[in-house]
Amino acid sequence: MNLKTTYLGMRLRTPLVPSASPLSESVDGIKRMEDAGASAVVMHSLFEEHITFERHQFLHHLAHGTESYPEALTYFPEVHELMVGPESYLDEIIQAKSAVSIPVIASLNGSTLGGWTDYAQRIQDAGADALELNIYWIPTDMELSGAEVERRYLEIVSQVKATISIPVAVKVSPFFSNFGNMAKQLAEKGADGLVLFNRFYQPDIDLELLEIKSNILLSTPMAMRLPLRWVALLYDRVNADLAATSGIHSARDVVKMLMAGADVTMLCSVLLRRGIDYISAIEKELAESLEKHEYDSVEQLKGSMSQAKCPDPEAFERAQYVRGIATSWRTPNPV
Repeated sequence: MNLKTTYLGMRLRTPLVPSASPLSESVDGIKRMEDAGASAVVMHSLFEEHITFERHQFLHHLAHGTESYPEALTYFPEVHELMVGPESYLDEIIQAKSAVSIPVIASLNGSTLGGWTDYAQRIQDAGADALELNIYWIPTDMELSGAEVERRYLEIVSQVKATISIPVAVKVSPFFSNFGNMAKQLAEKGADGLVLFNRFYQPDIDLELLEIKSNILLSTPMAMRLPLRWVALLYDRVNADLAATSGIHSARDVVKMLMAGADVTMLCSVLLRRGIDYISAIEKELAESLEKHEYDSVEQLKGSMSQAKCPDPEAFERAQYVRGIATSWRTPNPV
């Protein structure tokens, strides 16, 4: 069975790509993913805020107390001689590229425009095959308009694309007033791929301690419905590759995303639950499913149930909601 696909200009053996997660924080984890059948790997994210915090902490402790003894300043090396910043992440890219033959996609989560471009350039210089811009931003300024939010996203993509030459994918949330238009604009600004969607981790309240706490929940297959819809709507309508992520837990989920029009399907929660080796089980089931339904390749399957090609295009729009309410929901004891 021919499971090959193309993503960000790279010819991949299968559409199964582990997304950014703690599993790719080590070269050993990336090697295990390749051995299990991953066709490419997205590394864990480099967060600009984390680098900035580490630098501030480092400089604070480096200078603490030196005003008491003037000669103490001579005990320390110059700050610029010390490795404070993204060096460990860049070293991981270099080591991963030496250890595996599959494409290594770096993931960058910046917070300033200068940070996005500077780190993007350094990631390219380290040898990454592509870069995923993980734009994880929740606007809380009540005076900030939707148009300004969109402008900032587009400016990030435009500046990064002007800085580096490797392919760039953009991982975004669906929270735009017209996501279709936003996707079109991102592609026009140079995004080579769109990763749908970023899952915002929501806060929770600890009722005993009366504190706000992080509540990280792994996805369930139900979460794939939103990216499935937008992959199907965008297929063959934007000039960018489409990566589906969130809620993909089985070969059936992979098949659905491919039929909607995804070029690759990204795996995270299922690997955290079942382990890296589960990639091989999904690949085996994917090949069996395509053979059972008499497909010769992933390319033959891709986009066959997108809005542009499915028998009922309105199924992805409002008409399906009305139809679903009318036919799928029945009240057991109507009043």
